[in-house]
Amino acid sequence: MSYGEQIALRTQAELNEVAPAALVGVRSAAEDLFIERAEDQFLERLKRGDAAAFEQLVAERTGDIYGLLFRLTGDAEEARDLAQETFLRAFQAIQKFRGDADLKTWLYRIAINQARNRWRWWRRRRRDATVSLDAVAGEHEQTVAMRLEDANASDPEQETLAREREQQLHQALWGLRGAYREAVVLRDIEGLTYEEIAATLQINIGTVKSRLARGRIELRRKLESSL
Repeated sequence: MSYGEQIALRTQAELNEVAPAALVGVRSAAEDLFIERAEDQFLERLKRGDAAAFEQLVAERTGDIYGLLFRLTGDAEEARDLAQETFLRAFQAIQKFRGDADLKTWLYRIAINQARNRWRWWRRRRRDATVSLDAVAGEHEQTVAMRLEDANASDPEQETLAREREQQLHQALWGLRGAYREAVVLRDIEGLTYEEIAATLQINIGTVKSRLARGRIELRRKLESSL
């Protein structure tokens, strides 16, 4: 076998090794394109008033929206009511959806506006309310679940202490200004990025970070004063 033939065989062998990896990249790009097209088609169905598409949206997003509203209001019945109102408003406004954010962020924006409106309604009627949240983060991105995690959770005394600490956290969180509470909930409970929070609240990222930082500081002060 000549030297040239050896080089050709080696080159072919290397190509055979590289080809599968290259194909993986091609498939990944193709899959991304397929997903993007599927999302566009789904959005078009929503805008055409396709009932099946809207039912799919509700089925896929109800859990997220209800969870967010429950954490903002602390009332299961009210959260369910607001979730229904959120999807109704979404159905009515879908034609105005410009695609500057994804559907989840857009729905979160509607849900938060509904919660704000409800809070203003209750405040006008001087109703006292207590928000119960199942998680809140401190300055180091810790959730309530992480902070309350205890190796001795099976110990009744430890469980009682954990519940008391959690209640203090809930009360402190409710004592925050609405803007701070929204930022803390969206970042530390819902896990949204700064960009997603900015899109949801329609504010810039700098304002998101400022509200989150101030909210955490105020939360810590309230906790310290309650201990």
